[in-house]
Amino acid sequence: MWQRLGQWILKWRLFLLISLLAATLGMGFIASKVQLSYDFTRAIPTDNEKYVQYESFKQKFGENGGLLVIGIQSDKFYTTNIFNAVSKLDVRLKAIKGVDNVLSVPEAVMLVKDSSEKLVPQKIFSSDISQQQLDSAKGTFENLPFYKGLLYNPQTRSYLIGINVNKDVINTKYRSTLVAAIVKEVKGFEKETGLVVHTSGLPFIRTTVGDLIKTEMKWFLIGSLILSAVTLLLFFRSLSAVVMSLLVVIFGVIWSLATIVLLGYKITLLTALIPPLLVVIGIPNCIYFLNKYHSAYLETKDKKLALVSMVDKMGIVTLFCNIAAAIGFAVFALTRSALLKEFGVVAGINIMLLFIISLIFIPSVLSYLEAPRPQQLKYLDNRLLIKTLQRLEKWSLYHQRSVYVITAGITIIALVGIFRLKSEAFIVDDLPKTDKIYTDLKWFENNFKGVMPLEIVVDTKKKKGVTSSLKTIERIDEFSSAIAHDSNMSRPLSVVEGLKFAKQAFYDNDSASYAAPSEFDMAFLAPILKGKEEAKPNTGPSKLLNGFIDSTKQFARISVNMKDVGSVRLPVILDTLEKQASRIFDTLAYNIQFTGASVTFLEGSSFIIKGLKDSIIYAFLLIALCMLYLFRSFKILLCSLIPNVVPLVITAGVMGWFGIALRPSTVLVFSVALGIAIDVTIRFLINYKQELPSQNNAVEPTIVETIRHTGISIIYTSLVLIAGFIIFCFSGFGGTQALGWLTSLTLITGTITNLTLLPVLLLAFRRKH
Repeated sequence: MWQRLGQWILKWRLFLLISLLAATLGMGFIASKVQLSYDFTRAIPTDNEKYVQYESFKQKFGENGGLLVIGIQSDKFYTTNIFNAVSKLDVRLKAIKGVDNVLSVPEAVMLVKDSSEKLVPQKIFSSDISQQQLDSAKGTFENLPFYKGLLYNPQTRSYLIGINVNKDVINTKYRSTLVAAIVKEVKGFEKETGLVVHTSGLPFIRTTVGDLIKTEMKWFLIGSLILSAVTLLLFFRSLSAVVMSLLVVIFGVIWSLATIVLLGYKITLLTALIPPLLVVIGIPNCIYFLNKYHSAYLETKDKKLALVSMVDKMGIVTLFCNIAAAIGFAVFALTRSALLKEFGVVAGINIMLLFIISLIFIPSVLSYLEAPRPQQLKYLDNRLLIKTLQRLEKWSLYHQRSVYVITAGITIIALVGIFRLKSEAFIVDDLPKTDKIYTDLKWFENNFKGVMPLEIVVDTKKKKGVTSSLKTIERIDEFSSAIAHDSNMSRPLSVVEGLKFAKQAFYDNDSASYAAPSEFDMAFLAPILKGKEEAKPNTGPSKLLNGFIDSTKQFARISVNMKDVGSVRLPVILDTLEKQASRIFDTLAYNIQFTGASVTFLEGSSFIIKGLKDSIIYAFLLIALCMLYLFRSFKILLCSLIPNVVPLVITAGVMGWFGIALRPSTVLVFSVALGIAIDVTIRFLINYKQELPSQNNAVEPTIVETIRHTGISIIYTSLVLIAGFIIFCFSGFGGTQALGWLTSLTLITGTITNLTLLPVLLLAFRRKH
């Protein structure tokens, strides 16, 4: 079959090349329309309880997690130079398209009674304020407990500027432009005042990290292409072979981007990995084909026969190698996470398309090129590699016990390390501890107890349940006080804080009156609570309260900023809060839900980790079925799986010993590496199966011939793969670095086990047979 296919490809080579080039041009046009995704909740299935609760929250109260924060620390804040500079910065920030509102000390307001005894907002600080006016206004401002811990920390003399960004902008490609404009103003302020400014908040972290990863992926794609080109040139000493191989992977990258568009997807942080991964996976296809073409030409001295032989011998090998690699990725489509599904579908489809491109393009192009020159075939006689392969032969034939002992010893040590593995995710997981995004986040945690949004929804189970009963207000206040005592969370904001603010204003802004309202106080606070105080309910104190009560007055919102505590501690904290809520609120009359961007973000990470763990099992089972179909022998199946399980165990053990947690980026390694590493096994076993009849079914000489025939291409392929993944180690993100060196480690150990342990197992099982 494969021999006839090879002949057919050569017969129709011109038509096939023109068709492939035309299709790739069409795909290139489609690929040009690819877009980036800025939706960060898609890691969770739409029927997940946390997702449903967050969507319900957004419908009632609007988008959460749209606050970008700026922090400064100075004992000279209340001097005219610094204060007026901050005031001017506020003005410039408000002028930026996409900024809805700015809240800071210079923008702070107080409530005062007008001539009709109604409360109206009044700005505390004027523009271009003098030192005398500033000192007076400072006293007024610091007499308002509402702002303490929210806009300033008196102990550390730290001050915060909150920037509310438009949800319609922050979820589009213009988010990068918006954040860049804010950062530009911040840098100008730093230069003007000489102060160090700290910037954080989910919009800032997500946008900055996303832009950095997007930039890195471009460089990694370029870097992987250059590295592959250099490696191929060193191996084959042929510029035409390098250009041909690069065109194969470039075609694959174009088709992958077009596939994303055709399936209605957008580029996510996961699918952005596919182009450089296709480069790394596609180059081995080229090496397998070229290596077989060169060795066949060396034997026959006939280019056409060599090309037919290349397709005949390597077609099935490359097909099953690509199937195994595709399975390693495609199993992600079996999970319930939209992000993983898209990654698995796009990667799986395009790995198989890459095989088709290789099968058509390589034989067709080689048929038009001149026959290989002797210089280009020298790598087949590499003395260093031949000596290495001869040593591997000796280990397989004469040191089998040593192979077993060494493998068992390393595996046992690795198994101990596996028990030390931890699964934990943070919102800023992959950032180096010295990165400014990380250090700025920690600054806000130390001075304002964090910036990660946690939302608590109090459902009174009846319309106007929040405004009709003082008991609800008292319970929200008691629960808020309990939350404020947690060192991981800032003072909560709720309708109660707004009422306290209004109550203080009614009592001539006496700070002693900043307390939960009594029955007597509700006589004059009730109209504000019900939105009837002003002619325009969306102004003044009612505007402050409306953000914390829904339109039906059935649901109240408690907003908390918290530290990035991670996926292990967050459930413990939430469990404690749930117990406190059950104690304070009557569970028959109230329903309490915990949601917000922090909860969904970490829920998504945990969900992805679980999905990736499941995908490893799926990949293992599907690859096992492929191997069983290919070789029709349970003994051969066992022989093929053991050398590929051991490297995965070793990698997991190394992670445990070095304290590398299971995160989305690290769990991804296992199914990907399994799909790629088993290529070596397939290459070895198919050649073993092909050689066995010519050696009169004698196992030992067949193994020797297999090692000699496949060893060079296996080592070359592994070196290219390792070099391709090593490039990820130069990333600025810990997760991408881990993906690089952990996958490389798995491939190194996989190559060693397949060239030592696999032959030993074949000898052992054959003898028993």
